[in-house]
Amino acid sequence: MQDSMLKCLPPDIDLETKKVLKQLARSHRALAELKGFADTMPNKNILLNAVTTNEAKDSSEIENIITTHDELFKAMSQANYHNPAAKEVVNYRTALWKGYELVKAKKMMTTNMIVEIQQDIEKNRAGIRKLPGTVLQNQTTGEVIYTPPSSEQEILALMSNLERYINDDYDTIDPLIKLAVIHYQFESIHPFYDGNGRTGRIINVLYLVLKELLDSPILYLSKYIIRNKSAYYRLLQEVRTKEAWEEWVLFILDGIEQTAEETLLLVKKINAVVDKTAEDIKNTLPRVYSKELVELLFYEFYTKTAYIEAGLGVSRKTAAGYLSALEETGFLVSQKIGKERIYLNKQLFEVVQAAGA
Repeated sequence: MQDSMLKCLPPDIDLETKKVLKQLARSHRALAELKGFADTMPNKNILLNAVTTNEAKDSSEIENIITTHDELFKAMSQANYHNPAAKEVVNYRTALWKGYELVKAKKMMTTNMIVEIQQDIEKNRAGIRKLPGTVLQNQTTGEVIYTPPSSEQEILALMSNLERYINDDYDTIDPLIKLAVIHYQFESIHPFYDGNGRTGRIINVLYLVLKELLDSPILYLSKYIIRNKSAYYRLLQEVRTKEAWEEWVLFILDGIEQTAEETLLLVKKINAVVDKTAEDIKNTLPRVYSKELVELLFYEFYTKTAYIEAGLGVSRKTAAGYLSALEETGFLVSQKIGKERIYLNKQLFEVVQAAGA
């Protein structure tokens, strides 16, 4: 068992090794290409909602909160839909947006902001841990592998140090290397009773936005972590026990490169589906077509009469007529959920579902 003797940042070690710098160049290239392409998209919300939905699903899956895209869209479209796992994933997505708006507005990331994000994930106000007894265990054997800091005073001091490390670039270390350090430190402080993993993964993307490596929160390491779960936990632990920083930093940088490449493919697919759908509606239903309508159809997986009515400034009858025509011609598939009729954008749903598989 490893007791917490967590050191303040920055680490007292050379992080910019030859191997790291080599991988760093590749990670930056992939990230810059993703940012460049995403910046050319006319309506970023279409992309953001699709990508953040997959991230919410993947990040929750790491914590064994498993749901399907189908359940997820039902929970998103109906406030009182009963599926606890899907609701938790929707809460995560809400927390992600809250964090993004806070970082964009304040141009910094503070402990209080991190607490707000965690509160949105967990839907409670327990805040920073005040009681000792938290341990990290091997899920299979039950063996205690790490005991994080236990006193509130120590946790707050370490969070204050982490906050400074996030916001002040006093050490001139590349931000992608710093991201790996920040992620390790936050997960090792383990400041909350629950939701640390999910909060930590939101911090990752918010840091990229804060450092202007991305304009919007579209790069997530959750799927990469799911694929490499045992390596992720092993390398985290080896920083604690052996100060094996190089391997950990390389793992995170490789994750950034792989994930940026995969996200770029998804972004291009979504873009292509938006363009093709716009063209097809224009040809099939010219009286219904407008650029604004297409954007509303892609804002989420689903739409409702009320969304079209408000978004286009048309009567309820006209909005309902548009949606019926779009369903008849195969652009949408409707479903009754509770008392409401929801219209699913099946092409967008299929693209996002395939990327999340």
